[in-house]
Amino acid sequence: MEFLGSKKFLTIIGFLGLYLLSTGTSWAIFSFVKGSPAIDTANLGELQSARSRINLDLPRTETCPINGGKFTKIERNIWEGRRPLTVSIENHADSRPPSGLSRADVVYEAVAEGGITRFLGVFHCGVAAEDVQIAPVRSARIYFVNLAAGYGDRPIFAHVGGANAICGNCSSGVKPVSQVAREVRAIEELASLGWRIPRGNDFDTTYDSGFPVFWRNYERLGREVASEHTMMISSDKIFEEAAKRGFTDKKDGKPWDRSFNPWNFKEDAPADEPKAANISFEFWSNKPEYNVEWKYDKGSNAYLRSNGGKPHADLEYNNKQLSAKNVVIMFVVERGPVDSEKHMYYEVEGTGRALVFQDGGVIEGTWEKKSQSSLTRFLDSKGKEISFVGGTTWVEAVPKGNEINYD
Repeated sequence: MEFLGSKKFLTIIGFLGLYLLSTGTSWAIFSFVKGSPAIDTANLGELQSARSRINLDLPRTETCPINGGKFTKIERNIWEGRRPLTVSIENHADSRPPSGLSRADVVYEAVAEGGITRFLGVFHCGVAAEDVQIAPVRSARIYFVNLAAGYGDRPIFAHVGGANAICGNCSSGVKPVSQVAREVRAIEELASLGWRIPRGNDFDTTYDSGFPVFWRNYERLGREVASEHTMMISSDKIFEEAAKRGFTDKKDGKPWDRSFNPWNFKEDAPADEPKAANISFEFWSNKPEYNVEWKYDKGSNAYLRSNGGKPHADLEYNNKQLSAKNVVIMFVVERGPVDSEKHMYYEVEGTGRALVFQDGGVIEGTWEKKSQSSLTRFLDSKGKEISFVGGTTWVEAVPKGNEINYD
């Protein structure tokens, strides 16, 4: 007992305290410098714990590899445990407004059939902070498969069926080419890519996916709509199921982005006098409800979207109007209908003319997609790759020859 009160004992305790303090401080500094590891998003408790620490008022220092937007470190730790999610989303006038589309990092728009457009949403960073319900999910088109293939090794691809020649009532089991042309067979292409296998990265309600990843919500719009306008998915649930299938940031030890070459990004640089503040165009002349307008808002240095003459909003987020930092017009060759089922075909591989609207101005140039697995690049008139303003980018696959009005 005398030793415990002695000067020697107190000296030992003092040195021990200093040692623990210094090592603890060193560990904390090391951990901060090194950065936190990717979060196991299949572990609901770990995911919720991480999200509880997100403070969106703090500086957003982390760059999204998909669109260059800025996010918090915890959001980065969440998306670093995942691979991109690509979703085929409907834009039929009866299905509007969509849910969750404002949380997409990149959105592609193209005609599905009959002048009715459809979206391919790419979700990675924008769905890190919370579970996002995305709707309405619809069938795949082969040009969406080809665009999705540019987002690294086996991105998650979510849809409800798709163009195909499978026929249970045909003697050969296959529909004739005159009914479903070979170049539009999306389901067969998914199988050829190796995505459409049991427990693969192809998530399709007509194959091996269902509740709780997918479900029909007949009350989403507060009015009666056809059943095909009601399919939803949960971003958290699909990432959780993907992890169970082995599709996290890695698959069989291989990172999804080992061959992914992202776009170049830049900071906001709004023009003092915008030269392209109003953009408008149509996909098909006989379908005015799918005409698009983008209006530049200098305060946010972003473009606000209208569709069919009305503001295009996201139901999931208080009907906030959809916006984009970059609006890209990608002129594509249109063919079709190419078969008796009225399928259209749009060529998104190769090269073509492009217009890039950003910072209130416009850049004339070209697009190129060298292969199915490469990301589409956008080049200026001198062949230099265009840098995108960090944030949401919309790519409009407009039929070649259509007029784009802007002032």
